[in-house]
Amino acid sequence: MLVLHDVSFTHPGRAPLFRGLSFSVGRHEQVALIGNNGTGKSTLLRIMAGALAPTSGQVVRERIPYHVPQSVGGIPARTVAHALGVAEKLHALHRILAGEATEAHLATLDDDWTLDVRCQAALAHWGLSAVDLLQPLETLSGGEHTKVLLAVIDVHAPELLLLDEPSNHLDADGRRVLQERMRDHGGALVVVSHDRALLDRCTSVHVLGPSGLTHYGGDYRFYEEQRAAEEQALAEAVRTQTKALRKARQVERESAERQQKLDARGKRKQEKAGLPTIVMNTFRDQAQRSTARLQGVHAGKVSELAEGLRERRAALSDTAWMRFGFGPSALHKGKVLVEASGLNVVRAGRRLWPADLDLRIRSGERIAVKGPNGSGKTTLLQLITGAMQPSTGTIHRAIAHPVYLDQHYSRIDDEASVVEQARRAAAAGTEEQVIKTRLDHFLFPPADWDKPGRALSGGERLRLVLCGLTLGEHAIDLLVLDEPTNNLDIHNMGMLEKAIAGYEGTLLVVSHDARFLQEVGVERTIEL
Repeated sequence: MLVLHDVSFTHPGRAPLFRGLSFSVGRHEQVALIGNNGTGKSTLLRIMAGALAPTSGQVVRERIPYHVPQSVGGIPARTVAHALGVAEKLHALHRILAGEATEAHLATLDDDWTLDVRCQAALAHWGLSAVDLLQPLETLSGGEHTKVLLAVIDVHAPELLLLDEPSNHLDADGRRVLQERMRDHGGALVVVSHDRALLDRCTSVHVLGPSGLTHYGGDYRFYEEQRAAEEQALAEAVRTQTKALRKARQVERESAERQQKLDARGKRKQEKAGLPTIVMNTFRDQAQRSTARLQGVHAGKVSELAEGLRERRAALSDTAWMRFGFGPSALHKGKVLVEASGLNVVRAGRRLWPADLDLRIRSGERIAVKGPNGSGKTTLLQLITGAMQPSTGTIHRAIAHPVYLDQHYSRIDDEASVVEQARRAAAAGTEEQVIKTRLDHFLFPPADWDKPGRALSGGERLRLVLCGLTLGEHAIDLLVLDEPTNNLDIHNMGMLEKAIAGYEGTLLVVSHDARFLQEVGVERTIEL
C-alpha cells in the first residue's frame, strides 16, 4: 500500500532531520508512529502523503493517501467544505441544483449526487450537526476544528489514511468516536499520536529516533512491555559497567603505586651496588618503558569501559536519571480544603451550568474534572483556586499553597534564563550549589542554564516547572493540572506521571486522557 525506501530529509541550512529510513505499510495494517517531539514524525507523515518531497530516497504509493494534519492552516476565509476537500464539488452541486447544469459543473461533480447528504451525516456523526458546510473555520473551537478534519474519514472513506495527532483537543466523546472509526477502518492507516488508548488500536509500533526507525510488532502495550524490559537490561548493564569502571580505575591506581615502589627500590639497590652511570641510565630507561607500557594497558581498559558506559547511559531514557522530590503536604489527610454550595457563573445573562454546583474537596484526594468541551472545566478550576469568584453561591477555601499548571506551562517566563527561573522558584536562602544540582537532576546541564524560556521545548518547560516546584519554600497543598498532556510527547507524559506519583498532596486534574488519569491515581470524578 505504501513503501518508503532509503528516505532522508534535511531542512535548508540545517542538519539532517532523519536519514535512510525504510518503511512499508500493508493493505490492512494499522501502524503507530511515535517518537520524541522534534524527531520529524509530522514531516515523515507529510512525505508519505506526498505533501513534501524527501531530500533523497523513494516513496511508492499504491493508493492516494488521505492526510489529516494537526491543523488546516491557510487563510481564515477557508470553510468547513474546504477542510473536508469538497468545496469545488459542493459549489458545482449547488449551481446545478440552481439550474446551471453546465458541462463544467457536471464534470466537477462527477455524479457524486449524495455529496451534501454524506457531508451532513459525517458532521452529525462527529457531533457537529449545527455546523454548516460553508461556515468559516475560524468560527469553530479547537475541538470542533479537529472533528471537522476527522469527518473526512466518513466523507471519503480513504483506503490509506494518515492521521497526525488526531485526538488533540477532542473531548471524551470525540475520542470514543475516533477509536470506533479506527476500529472500523478496513484500509491501511498510519497514526502519529501520544494518545495511548488510540495507539492500542494499532497492530504495530514504529519508533522514530536519532538512530532511525525501530519496529515493534504488536500494539502499544506490547511496545511498553518490550521497552520496559530493554530499560531494565540497560539499567543493569549501566550498573555492571559502572562497577567495572570503578574497579579498573582502582587497579590502575594500585598498579601505578606498586610500580613506583618497585622502581624506587631498584634505584636504591643500583646506587648501593655502585654501578656506572651509563648502566644506571639504561636500567632507568627500561623501567620507564615498562611503566609506560603498563600505564597504557590500564588506560586503554579504563577508556574502553568509560566509552561503553557513556553509550549505555545515552541509550537509557531520561526519566531513569531524573530525581523527583516533592515535599509532603503540611495538611493532614481528610481536611476539607474546598466547600461550595449553589455555585454558578453568569455570562451574558446566561448561567454556565444548568444546575448549580455543590462540591467538597478533602486533603489527599485525587480528583478528575470531566465534561465535554465548553462545559466550564477550566472555569471551575479557577473558582476552586480563587483566581475568580462565582456569580452565585458560596465557596470556602482552606488552601494555603495551591499550584496551577496549564497545558502551555505558562508559569515559565519566556525572557528569563533557566538558572534565573530556578533561583526565583527556590526558597529564600537556598544555596546556589543546591539550585544548580537540582537543575542537573532535572536534566539541565550547565550549557542550558543561560537558555531563555522562549527557547525551551514543551518537555523542557515541564521539567523546569517541576524543578522549581521541588525547590519551593512551601509544600504544595493543591496541585491543579489543566490538560497537562496536550503538548507533551509520550516520553514527557511518562515523566509527568512519574513526578505526580511522588506527590502526596491533593490533586485536581482536567484531562480527556483516560490512561493518564489511571496512571496518576485518580480516585473520583466531578462531572460537568
